[in-house]
Amino acid sequence: MLMPKKTKYRKVQRGSMRGHAKQGASTVTFGEFGLQAVEPGWLTARQIEAARVTINRKLKKIGELVLRVFPDKPVTKKPAETRMGKGKGNPEFWVCVVKRGKVLFEVKGLDAVIAKKVLTSASYKLPMRTKFIIK
Repeated sequence: MLMPKKTKYRKVQRGSMRGHAKQGASTVTFGEFGLQAVEPGWLTARQIEAARVTINRKLKKIGELVLRVFPDKPVTKKPAETRMGKGKGNPEFWVCVVKRGKVLFEVKGLDAVIAKKVLTSASYKLPMRTKFIIK
């Protein structure tokens, strides 16, 4: 599972996902084809891993995958049936904040038809709408 080795702060606030991804994050840079987020959301480490496994199964040593997202934000939860107060809960899982237009995955070394099929199968594992883009 993806998570940072070390962070400056153990717990962070929820923040906002308004606006569009910055210029570099919204273009295909390392590969030839990409999967771009159409709407904002949180991608958990489990969802990223599920999509990565799906893409690698479909690639079968032909192409190469580049991950453009990393879960670096801890999400806390209070235990079930706990009264209000007594501070913030403990970190339970890690997420990556995804804004509109961010490229999530890139592949190279494939033709367009196969790349589209591979990335669409990965998009079923994600909690947001995505679109296939070409460099």
